[in-house]
Amino acid sequence: MLRWLLAAVHLLGFGIGIGSIWARARSLGARPLDRPALQRVFAADSWWGISALLLIGSGLWRLLAGTEKSTAYYLANHAFYTKMALLVAILLLELRPMIAFIRWRVIVAKGDLPDPSPAGTFARISYVQAFLLILMLLSATAMARGIGS
Repeated sequence: MLRWLLAAVHLLGFGIGIGSIWARARSLGARPLDRPALQRVFAADSWWGISALLLIGSGLWRLLAGTEKSTAYYLANHAFYTKMALLVAILLLELRPMIAFIRWRVIVAKGDLPDPSPAGTFARISYVQAFLLILMLLSATAMARGIGS
């Protein structure tokens, strides 16, 4: 039962992640980037964070607890390393938007609007992250089928 639940949570994390990062990108492209558009950006960004918690939390549990496959299985699998490299790329890409959105939330909470000029860059980053997340899902399903061992 635990194996099934962890696998389901992990897949749910992918679904929430792809939807939320795409919604964030679309909201960042809204013109003008007014308060309602920013609220959509912040809501999608919060779901993106929830997705990260689900993916990383369930992934670490599955890796380290040996509930699905042994840790040795993962560490000997090329698809696992591909998946981890994609995760690192997504996290590195997230650094700049994450810091900016924290600042933007503070600015909006004070009743002002942030400078919208980096929004296009953040939207492009989000679309790239969505693509990388899809590649991660493909790596995960390959690994589950024994590809890469």
